[in-house]
Amino acid sequence: MAKKGNRVQVILECTEHKDSGVPGTSRYITTKNKKNTPDRMEMKKYNPILRKVTLHREIK
Repeated sequence: MAKKGNRVQVILECTEHKDSGVPGTSRYITTKNKKNTPDRMEMKKYNPILRKVTLHREIK
C-alpha cells in the first residue's frame, strides 16, 4: 500500500510575462512539502520566451 505523503505537485508561472505583452507563457512543474512550506512558493527560474531569469509564483 502506498504512503500518503505531504508532497504535492505545484505549477509555477512567470509574473513578468503577463505585463510584457509577448504571447505565450512560461510555466514549470515542481513538488513541494505542504507541511514545511504551507504558503505559495516563489522561485527565480529562466523564462525562455523573455530570455532572462524572472520570478515565478505558484498558481492554483
